[in-house]
Amino acid sequence: MTARDHNNLLGIFFMIQGGLAILIGLMLGIMYGVMGVVMVGAAAKDGGAAVGGIFIVLAFVVGGIVVLLGALDLYTGSRVRKVAPIGRTLGIVISILSLFSFPLGTALGIYGLWFLLGDMGKSLYLGSAAPTGNYGSPNQPPPGNWA
Repeated sequence: MTARDHNNLLGIFFMIQGGLAILIGLMLGIMYGVMGVVMVGAAAKDGGAAVGGIFIVLAFVVGGIVVLLGALDLYTGSRVRKVAPIGRTLGIVISILSLFSFPLGTALGIYGLWFLLGDMGKSLYLGSAAPTGNYGSPNQPPPGNWA
């Protein structure tokens, strides 16, 4: 695979992860919001509706955070696929954050870091040629090496 193929695939994976995160964030928000409303309704007779209110607030907070992270994944995927300079930076950040999402996010994070920090990713985003490893004569050390 070429560097562009890896880049395109990585962008698609980021967008899939973002879409799933948005879906899960919405489902969490709705589920916990409904649970909070039911708790408030059931406790209205007793006057103990505080727990239900906490559930409703947490539903909006947690669901909103997950949806925002999913939107960031979608944005990162679009920037990575267009080979925008910010795409590499966002891709590295999202890859690091994805490492904590076991097992699929971990695989995506490792793949993203491998590509974006590797020679192919650097040559694609930074415009430099990938190093060949041939530094002249076999006895000559690589440049910048004092050994």
